[in-house]
Amino acid sequence: MTTLSKPLNEFNALDKYLSAHGTRFVCNEGEPIAAEGDQTQNYTIVIQQGIISLSRKYNDVLLGFADAPFIAGLSAGAIKNTSDYILMAEGECNGYYLPADATLALLEQGGLWREAFYWMTWQHRLLEKRDIHLVGTSNYNQIRSTLLTMAQWDDALRSRIGVINYIQRRTRVSRSVIAEVLSALRRGSYIEMHKGKLVNINRLPYDY
Repeated sequence: MTTLSKPLNEFNALDKYLSAHGTRFVCNEGEPIAAEGDQTQNYTIVIQQGIISLSRKYNDVLLGFADAPFIAGLSAGAIKNTSDYILMAEGECNGYYLPADATLALLEQGGLWREAFYWMTWQHRLLEKRDIHLVGTSNYNQIRSTLLTMAQWDDALRSRIGVINYIQRRTRVSRSVIAEVLSALRRGSYIEMHKGKLVNINRLPYDY
């Protein structure tokens, strides 16, 4: 697999085997996707429909959005994860969850290690791509890369998410700096915004 295309065949194989053992959930927009006891780090959570946001619980850093199909915590039973995360529905969302140690047993039982490996490698590559744009780069480059990410969303999602708030939660760049950069980009007709939401990107300069 040479691209960042979501490994759907592998997801389907995992979902088919795991779904019979999961606890189902349905969430509306703005509701957290909570496993038993709200300890999501001890569970595998499978999103079958909808879009979620994923953020660190202890500092509220927004890692990003994920659209279905998606699996979080597939390897959580292998090594104890001391960090907990908040998964929030960004629209109507459904799926199921199961204990992480049960997931490992099912992967062994079903001979699904190859599928799990492909899925986790895809997630790892996404995190690598994110770090390239956000770690050790300037404030402007972090803002620029986040705007480009937002431009890939569908119109319905972009129309609901405030640009400044999203960039600030994702990068921790100060709101005043973000507002200054966005104002300059709008004056230069590089981006179009309406009521704080991103409408369109014409092009973004590499330097600010």
